[in-house]
Amino acid sequence: MPDMLVRLYDLDQYDDGMEKIKAQGIVIKSVMAPNLTEVREWIKTHFSLGWADEASNAILSIPSRCFVAVQESQILGFACYDATARAFFGPTGVDENQRGKGIGKALLMHTLKAMYGEGYIYAIIGGVGPDKFYASCCGATTIEGSSPGWYRNIL
Repeated sequence: MPDMLVRLYDLDQYDDGMEKIKAQGIVIKSVMAPNLTEVREWIKTHFSLGWADEASNAILSIPSRCFVAVQESQILGFACYDATARAFFGPTGVDENQRGKGIGKALLMHTLKAMYGEGYIYAIIGGVGPDKFYASCCGATTIEGSSPGWYRNIL
């Protein structure tokens, strides 16, 4: 799966999806170190141990580089950046039962805006599966020749 590139300085032309999730009582919060175990276990249960490990690195960064979508204290999804490599967005995921509500888009845009706020001009989305999603949400474009990319050295 190839990587994709996002021009963070062009994000203002895209809907960030926040109004849609706010209307459903969903908020996005930065994950604090005291919540590491809870969030890590949620990611491990819903996705994979590898993603939980990557997210742990992002959570323990200062500032935290991991966000969760929450509704009434229930985690619905997460998104990270700089978890394995600088300027990389991901891992990210939404609970299978919560998809289609705009949570993934809101997490993506919130995270990309945080990256821009830290001074990044571009973001790389590594090993993309749903490329049409990223292209429509934030104008991401495929980086030709990037597959298998950075993750080719994982054990």
